[in-house]
Amino acid sequence: MFNLLLALFALYLIAMGLRRPFIWVLFYLWVDILAPQKMPFAQLAAIPISLVAFVLAVVGWAMFDDKQNVRFSFRQVLILMLLIYCGISTQTADFPEAAAGKWDWVWKALVFAIFLPLTLTTRLRLEAAALVMVLSAGAIIIDGGLKTLGGGGGYGELKLFINDNTGLYEGSILSCVAVSLIPLALWLAREGTIFPSDKRTHLFALGIAFAALLIPVGTEARTGLMCAGLLAILMLRSAKNRMLYIGLMAVAAVIAIPFLPHSFTARMNTIENNKADESAATRLAVWAWTQGYAADHPFGGGFEVYRANKLVINTQDTSAGGGGVTTVQSTQTKDQGRAFHSSYFEMLGEQGWPGLILWLTLQISGILQLEGVQRRLKKSTDPADRKDYGMAVALQQGHITYLLGAAFVGIAFQPFVYMLIGLQIALVRQVNDRRHPAQTGTPGVRMQAASLRAG
Repeated sequence: MFNLLLALFALYLIAMGLRRPFIWVLFYLWVDILAPQKMPFAQLAAIPISLVAFVLAVVGWAMFDDKQNVRFSFRQVLILMLLIYCGISTQTADFPEAAAGKWDWVWKALVFAIFLPLTLTTRLRLEAAALVMVLSAGAIIIDGGLKTLGGGGGYGELKLFINDNTGLYEGSILSCVAVSLIPLALWLAREGTIFPSDKRTHLFALGIAFAALLIPVGTEARTGLMCAGLLAILMLRSAKNRMLYIGLMAVAAVIAIPFLPHSFTARMNTIENNKADESAATRLAVWAWTQGYAADHPFGGGFEVYRANKLVINTQDTSAGGGGVTTVQSTQTKDQGRAFHSSYFEMLGEQGWPGLILWLTLQISGILQLEGVQRRLKKSTDPADRKDYGMAVALQQGHITYLLGAAFVGIAFQPFVYMLIGLQIALVRQVNDRRHPAQTGTPGVRMQAASLRAG
């Protein structure tokens, strides 16, 4: 029955797009994040629904949207350069077939990241896209949170809508994205206009935030715990009453710790004692191999080049014996073809130094642009400026949190993150257009009228 409802909802969105073509952009966001076609016994499994949604979104924009003021931003150009570079490296990849498999979804993520800001020409559209992204990912997050509360978690054991260890359905990736999404969910509840900002909306947003914090517990992903810690620090900057905020965080931690499962606390302890943890030692070995590979192949080896690595993994287990004697036991194992477990080393190994520089420039420039928006709007009393200021804060907090998680998870091309980048580009453009209309030639009235005509 659930899958039938998903199929009917998909048909409903397609039909709605006939009247308001922008709905097809939201339809693609929903499909690409939730992946309803992959669910067991899904009626959509036999249909290339993701491709259909992508084509509808592009065709709807090309045929019906106002493109008078279409222009590319610096970050969209960066994404285009990264797209071209990855396409070239795929043709010369060390593992052509595996590289082609990854390229099949990477190019779509990058193209849509370039395309999405072109459609988000009004605040309503920007908010609608953010809302669909939060609700689509929130469905997975809430599902995982409820199952964690029911005792269904564990490392590699948390069962979500899809039993597929890819995309947002992979534990470490979901943990990182879930925590990164908390600020945007809270902003929508506080400043959103599509749903009224009342107690029900606030309670639902708090529910998503609570479920997001449960995901690292349910997946036992150390990455998620570090992301949650960083986000708590970042949110302190924008907290109105910082002492109260610190007190509440401390109380929440004291209350939560006794209820955490033993397997979770045991796994988190390996963050400190990483020399005894084979998983951490393997990552260090892979990163060392990647640095050596990049020294010999500065332009990278193409997607999936990690398959070439051959590793010697050293671990040390320290234990205290009787009489104050400490015993150190060293173990050496060999392995090969281990994944990068870091977006930074993923980019370095696969795309070399040029690809890594492009990717870092894309990330850092976004944080700096959002910081610029905050500084310009911080003292403004205009309601529109206050909303944009809050969204800039939320997107920046989420992005910085993602960059920490990316250090320990290979999510350099995670589509959801590029959707967030699309939101950032659109927000910066709207702020610039509204505050400097004479320079952009994009009066707000004309933009709103175009939105009403095109949906």
